[in-house]
Amino acid sequence: MTIEDLAAEHPAAPISRLVAEVATQCPGERITLGEMSEAFGDRAFGLLILLLCLPGLLPGMASVFGTPMLILGVQMGLGFRKPKLPGFIARQSLRRTDLLRLSAGSDTRISRAIGKIERWVRPRPGPFTGPHADKAVGWLTAYAALMLILPGPGTNGPPAFGTIVMALGLVENDSKVIGLGMALTFLGNLFATVVLGALFWYGLEGVAYLWGQFGSGS
Repeated sequence: MTIEDLAAEHPAAPISRLVAEVATQCPGERITLGEMSEAFGDRAFGLLILLLCLPGLLPGMASVFGTPMLILGVQMGLGFRKPKLPGFIARQSLRRTDLLRLSAGSDTRISRAIGKIERWVRPRPGPFTGPHADKAVGWLTAYAALMLILPGPGTNGPPAFGTIVMALGLVENDSKVIGLGMALTFLGNLFATVVLGALFWYGLEGVAYLWGQFGSGS
């Protein structure tokens, strides 16, 4: 059975179970982002953002996964209905074992957290499931991706958490969860922006101080 067949067979399955089934049935040790995009159609934005955001929380991996997230977010913001991944991104892959870690049956902190969130996620169309809301989600995702790419202490977690909630809502077409995720992502982005802005300001102050010391010494 192919990835496409599995996605068609379980269109409304919780994301953890669906990912587990895809990862289990897909041959090979790695699954490309292009395969996932083709398999999940109009749910691909939410799924890909979720899969990219989780490993982006790992130290040193944020910039690697932040760039594809940025591209996906901009495409959503521009009104794309399905992802159009450039070749160099479509060829990027995730390990099958990493996908299995997202399944509800695996005993990991990530899977347990997703399982708790999914208990409250279900199809609930509303004001945050329309085209205009999708564009807002896209630009918030792009902003969060920038916060993942830019280095800063403690600036990855808050935007990433909100983006994960948004992505879960997108996959399950849940207006309430998307709305909650949008609020959390906005606050997370605001926090990261303030921290990075403060670091930049203190950096400029430090350069000015050193320049003054050097100038006075000469």
